[in-house]
Amino acid sequence: MKPNTQKIFAERLGRTLGRLWQSCVRLDRRATSWLVEQRWAPGVAKAVLLIIKLVVLGVLVCAAFLLALSIMLAVVAAWTARYSAYDEPEEWAIGDHADHKRSVFYDPINYNDDPDPRFHDER
Repeated sequence: MKPNTQKIFAERLGRTLGRLWQSCVRLDRRATSWLVEQRWAPGVAKAVLLIIKLVVLGVLVCAAFLLALSIMLAVVAAWTARYSAYDEPEEWAIGDHADHKRSVFYDPINYNDDPDPRFHDER
């Protein structure tokens, strides 16, 4: 007599998927027979159920595409943030960090600076 061996994961998964497939086929047959009982033509009932299946498949494919696209954008954003240079000076620094000559409101009169060639000094 052969000793009882434990079923491996692949075998359990295969049996579960097989039962799931059989239940889906059974539901499809029940839906088709219900539509035929409602006085639909058998060909029309099958066509309507096929269209419903294709619409559901399209929605699932679209959702998977959007999920993959959002994950890809998150990875690109993380990669960009990781490789950005942190030691570069900020272009729009505020306060003492800014180079006051590059400021929009810079006027050499307000600072004790050398004459700036951008401004005409009539001394």
